Parts: sequence; C-alpha cells; structure tokens
Amino acid sequence: MDKERKPTVFESRVYEAVSQIPSGKISTYRDIARVLSIASPRAVGQALRRNPFAPQVPCHRVVCADGKIGGFFGESAGALIEAKKRMLREEGVIFHEDRVDLQRCLHSWH
Repeated sequence: MDKERKPTVFESRVYEAVSQIPSGKISTYRDIARVLSIASPRAVGQALRRNPFAPQVPCHRVVCADGKIGGFFGESAGALIEAKKRMLREEGVIFHEDRVDLQRCLHSWH
C-alpha cells in the first residue's frame, strides 16, 4: 500500500477490529464482517490486503472460515504465506495439517 494514502473509514474500522485479536488467537474474515455488520468477508480481506499498520494491526491473525490460512498482503501462496504461518505458530496458534485449529484458537467476539 502506498504509505501516503490515508485509510478509508471502512478500512479504519477493519483495522480497529483486527487490533482486538490477541496474540495466540485468530479470527475469520467472516467473523470480522459480522462484527462490523457488513455482508462481505471479501471486503474485509481487501482492506487487510492494504493494511499499512502491520504488524501493529495484526492482519496475520485473520484466516478463512474453514481454517485455511487465506491470503497475506495480496498473496495466496509463496514466501508471504509461509511467513504468515510462521508468525501464527510463533504466537502459539495450533495447526492441523494446513488449517488453523478453530476450536482452540478462535477469538471470541462476545
């Protein structure tokens, strides 16, 4: 993302929500969309793709609803995805094969 570009109001809302996910926990694009009362998990993903505040806004803690890793800075494979997995593992997030253990690691928004 162009560091000079100011985040939109929507992006700022996404970043604020994601900032509430503690280390060792994850959330899903779908759950963040629900928290923000919007219909599109993809819009959440697009906002996170442009996150200029990483790692303070921990977009690496957001995964797909089925536990798959999802994207990271616009990439869906390669070194950035491996970095996302490594960051999550270092925080204590548990994986089974290539999926996050949602039962043990999902952040509760209640």
